[in-house]
Amino acid sequence: MSDREIDQQLVERVQGGDKQAFGLLVSKYQRKLYRLLARLVRDPAEVEDLTQETFIKAYRALGAFRGESAFYTWLYRIGINTAKNYIAAQTRRVPVLGGMDTGEMEGAAGAERLSDLDTPERQLMTRQIALTVEEAMSGLPDELREAIALRELEGLSYEDIANVMNCPVGTVRSRIFRAREAIAARLRPLLDTRADERW
Repeated sequence: MSDREIDQQLVERVQGGDKQAFGLLVSKYQRKLYRLLARLVRDPAEVEDLTQETFIKAYRALGAFRGESAFYTWLYRIGINTAKNYIAAQTRRVPVLGGMDTGEMEGAAGAERLSDLDTPERQLMTRQIALTVEEAMSGLPDELREAIALRELEGLSYEDIANVMNCPVGTVRSRIFRAREAIAARLRPLLDTRADERW
């Protein structure tokens, strides 16, 4: 049985009045949702509140969930909308992507090459690259940052990202391409690569 089918059974149990089944969904997705929201909001306390608020909204709306998309896609969409509403309510923009360590960066553009570095010089270069990627992502427009985070950091498919972001798959591909190009442009001087080559 697939994850999606298991989730759908849990959803149906919740819709039938089984509150413990929702607890299983919360346990399954709480960390992933927190990580996603932490890419959008820097303050960990606010991220915790937004994660909890997302689950509350999901629980209240679960009666209307029909399984047209995967549960986690639906949940992530609620989470992103909740975070966007929070950000919009703030008087200033909140920087994205609080400190990410090399382990978290391994899913990001090119960082898989960073995991086996052991000399002090290479460790310094690793930190510089991670900081450059973080700064590049922080400088991206919201829709590009969300798309690349969902793809590279959360590992969602293009179709799932399209569902979460409520846009066509072609738009998702374009946003991810533009985000990768912006990050690559910032990394080229550090990695000493030409504009026509990838690292």
